[in-house]
Formats: sequence, structure tokens, C-alpha cells
Amino acid sequence: MTQRQLSDICCLSPPTDCLNIFFTVCGLNGVWGMGHEKMTSVSTQAKDHIGAERAVRPTRFEREVATPFRIAAMLSLAGLLVIAFAEVMFPGAAKPLFAVVPVAILAPLLIFMWNKLAAPLKLAMATEDALAPMARSERRFAAMESDGGGAQEGGSGALSLAYTDLLTGLGNQMRMHEKFTRLADARRGKDTPFAIAVMNLDGMKPINDLFGYAGGNEIIKQCAARLAAAVEGDGFVSRYGGDEFAFIFPNVADERGAQEKGRLLHNVLAAPFDLEGRMVRLSGSFGVALYPHAGETIDTIMPCIETALYHSKRLGRGRVTIYSHELEGLVREDARIEQALRSAVANDEVVPHFQPIISLQDGRLLGFEALARWTDSELGLISPSRFIPLAEERGIGAQLTDSLLLQAARAAADWPEDLFLSVNLSSVQLVDPSTASNIIRLIDLAGLAPQRLEIEVTETAMMTDPETAAMIIDDLHHAGIRISMDDFGTGQSSLGRLRELKLDKVKIDRAFIMAIGEDKSAEHIVRAILEMCAGLELTVVAEGIEEIKQAESLKRYGCHAGQGFLFGRPQDAHKTTGYIRDFMSTSESDRAQVRGASKREDRPHAILSVRGG
Repeated sequence: MTQRQLSDICCLSPPTDCLNIFFTVCGLNGVWGMGHEKMTSVSTQAKDHIGAERAVRPTRFEREVATPFRIAAMLSLAGLLVIAFAEVMFPGAAKPLFAVVPVAILAPLLIFMWNKLAAPLKLAMATEDALAPMARSERRFAAMESDGGGAQEGGSGALSLAYTDLLTGLGNQMRMHEKFTRLADARRGKDTPFAIAVMNLDGMKPINDLFGYAGGNEIIKQCAARLAAAVEGDGFVSRYGGDEFAFIFPNVADERGAQEKGRLLHNVLAAPFDLEGRMVRLSGSFGVALYPHAGETIDTIMPCIETALYHSKRLGRGRVTIYSHELEGLVREDARIEQALRSAVANDEVVPHFQPIISLQDGRLLGFEALARWTDSELGLISPSRFIPLAEERGIGAQLTDSLLLQAARAAADWPEDLFLSVNLSSVQLVDPSTASNIIRLIDLAGLAPQRLEIEVTETAMMTDPETAAMIIDDLHHAGIRISMDDFGTGQSSLGRLRELKLDKVKIDRAFIMAIGEDKSAEHIVRAILEMCAGLELTVVAEGIEEIKQAESLKRYGCHAGQGFLFGRPQDAHKTTGYIRDFMSTSESDRAQVRGASKREDRPHAILSVRGG
């Protein structure tokens, strides 16, 4: 029986329309309406209770309730037709009892019985139908348990509704825990490992936002049907909660087999889903652990699975991660760093260091980029590549950016007024409509003019929510703040999007700059970016310049400015003030004579002799 057929079980068309007319004629249309509404709501409940697999034969409700009701209703309708015919043909004549009785007694009785009995009967029968596929799965799984050293009890017997997910018809979290415990007890003390996994669906939030939770539930049911078919005869699948499914594979005993199972299930979900006539694509992230290596009880093994699942989500969508003790060490280290980082952000212990940005055309000092640096009293120096992604993952990225911006703006307020400050914006802030007003508030508090501030954003961050990002950029522009696209060439924005965002500056990623002089294709890409930006009237900064020949080549190509170790390493606020003082006191003629001093970190501006080249 198809899902559409199921929804029409109680829609007795054409008899439904006839009965509607019949009860209206009898003055009972209100009662009929209530009965019909209840029939429709119960039909919807039944659809939610019945799983992906359905029996071909009619349901018990169809055989034992709906069909007899149809017959009785048709008899009652026949009585009405007989009376109407007799009234037309023999007006005023006595009406036969066999026609009056069905109308006078049977019709009200039918209405009463339907209103009182249809809903509970249908719900109970639909629930029983939903549990039937689960019972078959139980028997298959019990057989596998016996093959592996097996549980003594079979899969027969009544299945409690408390163990069933009513949306999908699969077992729920309680059932999965019970299955694991039973299989673990059967395998305890034997060299027969098995795999247990949890899969989290990627990308459900946009689906819920676009189609509502009804659409999300439909996707969950379609996923359940696919996953149940994929593991049938080889494992057990349950809906663990929300958009998560759990699996037990009794015959998977090593990491290789677990990886293969994960890839199989990932491929099962890769095909598009049909939702309201539109194609929707999903993926799943998997965390897998092996019994007994990761734990011997559900309470000890589930944290390991969650650790592996978290690692999969960090790496990106559609990953399969097998738990290991090394992985546990990384997660524990992250937890230590997170706790220390929260304290450091709250106390402004993550501080800005400033790297100079130099004009490649005339050698002037243009400004500085603020870069986060953190040294913990116990953990030591922590790389930004480690703590910045962690801050964004754990929800403190915006707080960290605000702290750095306020510290950096206060330092920049004391610089000469022709020098600008460039600050990177956290990706989470580009989806927050209040970001622009918050930035303006912070620099006003620090005493820095908006015209001296540049905000750097990445292509990928802007594509997360393009509309909100565009609104934030527009608000910052109105305040006089310039916008720069960082790491250009590594993200996913289109040229059209680049024009629409009304940027002021583009920073070419260091990966292309480092390859200048060694990779012709990289040079062609750099030249193409420069020509494109010239057409869009955008200033271009090259990042990662470490050699004089790179700076000279970029100057010939027409690049406006450069940044990298060749010009100076990031330094704290105090040393940056000294850098500015030394730079300003060095005459232009002096700079042309210190080409050989380019490696001195305390005089990084010495390499600016390229202006005369």
C-alpha cells in the first residue's frame, strides 16, 4: 500500500460525497463535519506511524472497520433514496418500514460509532502495522546475534511502543541501547568485536528553514527508508534522535570494515531526495567505535562515538571517523585549549600583533594588519591556526574578534593619521545583522576614525549568508569603513558576486605569491587577478612576500601593495610604535641604499629599495 493510498483510507470517495449530502439533508452536517475532520486527522497520524515498508494487503482498519462502515453507509443511503422515490411517486402514501428504519436508526448510530470508535481503532491498528517491519528486523538481527555467539532470546514477542520511533517506524534510542547491551553480553569474553556508529545528517537546518519542519520530517522518513534498506540483513538501524541515526553491525570487526560501511551509507544518502517536487541533497557525518576496544558498556562507548562524530564534523561534511585513543588525546587537548582560551578572551590575554603593509610602487608605509597572538601561562605559545578555528567552533569567535578589534583600535589611534588598521572579521559575525553597529561602537570607544579602519572578510564566510553579508558591508561602507576580501582565489565567490559586494580591496592569497618565479601558471593567475581588479577599480595587496624577487615581479605586474616577512614580522603594539618611528625617520634616499639589509627584522622597511628598481 502506498503512502498516498494510506492517506485516502478514510476518504470514502465517492461514498464520502454522498454521505456528506445525506447528513446535510438530515440536518446532521455539523456532526458529519466533526466525524470527517477526525477521520482526516487520524489518517495523518497513521501516515506518521507507518514506516517506509508497507504491506500490500489492506490494513486491519480497512478490512474490519472502514469496509463494514461503507456497506452500512450505503444501505442507509439506499433507504434515503427509496423514501425519496416513494415520496415522488406516491405522495402521502405510507412509507415501508424497511426504508424508514435505516434512516431513522442506522444513520445516527453510524455517526455515534464513528466518532467514538474510529480514531482509537485506527491509531492502534496503524501502530501495529508500523511495528510489523520492526518485528521482521528483530528476527533477522536476532539470527545474526546467534551466529556471533548469540543471545538466547529470539526476536519474537510484543514490541513496546516505547521502543519505537513513531515518525519512521524504526527503533528509537532506548531500543538501540537495549540491542547493544544484549549483543555485548553475548560477545563478552570472546574475540568477536562489532561496530556501533552514529550518523548526523548534514544540512538539515536549511531544509527546515525552507520547507518547515513538515518538510524536515519527510526527509527524515525518506532517509530512514534508505538506511533501513541498506543495512537489512546485515545490521540494525535506529533513529537516535533529531537528525541522528544509530547503527549496530555485528559482522564488522575492524576499522577497514567500518570505513566501508560508512562509505556505503554515505553513498546511499548521496542520491537526491524528492521534497515537494524539488530535488534536495544531503550528506551524513559518521562517528564509529568498535566494541570492546572503545568500551564495553553503552555509557562508555557512546562518548567515544560522539568524539569521533565531532571530529568528522570538524573535517567537513560526509566524513567517516573511527574512534582511537590518539583521537581522544586530540579532543582532550582541544578541551584544555578551549577552557584556557575562554579565560584568555575574557581577560584580553589574546593580543594583536601588527604586520606592516607597504606600497610596492613608491615604498610608503600604508598601514598594518592586526593578527591574533596568544601565549598561555601553562600551555605556552598557541598557534593562531589552532585556536582561531577552535574559537569559532565553540562559539567564542565573535567575542575574540571584538576583543582584538578594541585593543588594536586603541593602539592605532596613536599612530600617524595616514596609517590604516586592518582587522579580520570572524565568519560568524557575517551572519549577524548587528555586526556593523557593534564595530562602529567599538572603534568609537577606542577613538579611531572609521576612515582609518579596514575590515577583512573571506570569500567562504561571505557565501554562508550572502544577503546578510552584503547588508553588513553596505552598513560599514556608509560609516566610512573600507572592506577587503582576504585570501582571494581560495574561496567560492563568483566574479559577479565580487562586483555586487562593492569591495574596496582584494588580498591575493600567499599560495599564489610563494609560487612566483617557480610556477608559470601561478604567475598567470596573479596577473589575471590584477587585470580583473584594475577593471573593477580595486586596490590589490599581495600576501606572503618573503623574497625581493617576488616584490619586484609584483611591482612590474602593477600590484599596489605587499605584506609579508620581507617587510616585517608581526610585532606587539610597543614594538610597532618603534617600527613606525624608525620608518618615518629614515629618508627616502637612505632606503635606496639599504638593499643588503633586507633580512634585518628590526629594519624590515630596508627592502623598499624596490621602488627605485
